[in-house]
Amino acid sequence: MFGFIRNELIDVIEWKEESNDIVLWKFPSKNSNIKYGAQLTVRESQMGLFLNEGQLADVYFPGRHMLTTENMPILTTLKSWKYGFNSPFKCDVYFVSGKQFTNMKWGTPNPIFIKDPEAGRIQIRAFGVYFIRIKDPKLFYREYAGTKDVLYITELEDTLRALIAPKFAEALAQSGVSAFDIYANYSSLGDKIGPMLQKDLDPFGIELTKFQISSVSLPPEVEEHLNELSKVNLTGQDQLNKLDRFAQMEAMKESAKHGLNPQTFQNNMQQNMMQQMMMNQMMQQMMNNPMGGNNQMNQMNQNNQANNQGAGEDDIMAKLAKLNKLKEAGLITQEEFDKKKAELLAQL
Repeated sequence: MFGFIRNELIDVIEWKEESNDIVLWKFPSKNSNIKYGAQLTVRESQMGLFLNEGQLADVYFPGRHMLTTENMPILTTLKSWKYGFNSPFKCDVYFVSGKQFTNMKWGTPNPIFIKDPEAGRIQIRAFGVYFIRIKDPKLFYREYAGTKDVLYITELEDTLRALIAPKFAEALAQSGVSAFDIYANYSSLGDKIGPMLQKDLDPFGIELTKFQISSVSLPPEVEEHLNELSKVNLTGQDQLNKLDRFAQMEAMKESAKHGLNPQTFQNNMQQNMMQQMMMNQMMQQMMNNPMGGNNQMNQMNQNNQANNQGAGEDDIMAKLAKLNKLKEAGLITQEEFDKKKAELLAQL
């Protein structure tokens, strides 16, 4: 009988973590009584919570604690042990992990739309990692963990992921960083998002120790445009050389599409680009000197007519194709496109 009673009294309380993924674990006391004067062992990176009839009482940090009136001030008051009443007691004991949980994943489940000064309104996706730890076990238990016997980090990760995506979009909008410059601002964006997220984590007793952006993906057509510009934007080249290289790349793509001579496309595109550059210069001069600008515009129109005389049907069709591409790229206006198109069609 004495051995049976002794086995029913718990005199050692500890948590030997068998998994790195557990945030909160309830000591399996079932209906057993905790022995007055029992030994509570709280290891490094652990915290202990004592609940009396569902009410949070004492919190214990790393070390060995003997459960007596001196070491259980709140629970002693609740149990009316002011005179050292030596008796077993029933109490729920929880252990909370205080270590850092690293490499937790986050991402934007849906594309985020941002305004870019160069590309307009585009959508992006972002992914990264973050680290957290429980800094206030009582607050964490009250506001999040509840009465669970075991809480895994994966469950917490799913909850936090829903908080991160909106904050990332908000920080990105406030930063004013263009879509093309995001890759160079991972660290600064991460530093900006971290404090914003911490405000949402404070009510749960959670500390965000690190937030990192790992990758940002742009739409395929925007990435293709960036790749082409990177091929053209070589150090030491002037604008004409860049236009020439860009015209060569476009000529190769268009010639393969239409089965025509790449040189024809290249010459026409170079000519159209040069004309657009001249047009821009003349427009600027017209703003400064309206009378002189009219004479220059007339002279340019005469030169264009002379250059277009005698052009073959294939050459004119190629020019129309290139002219349309310049319009789609935003290099010429609709009015300029219509005027030039009418001139070319008149030669057929």
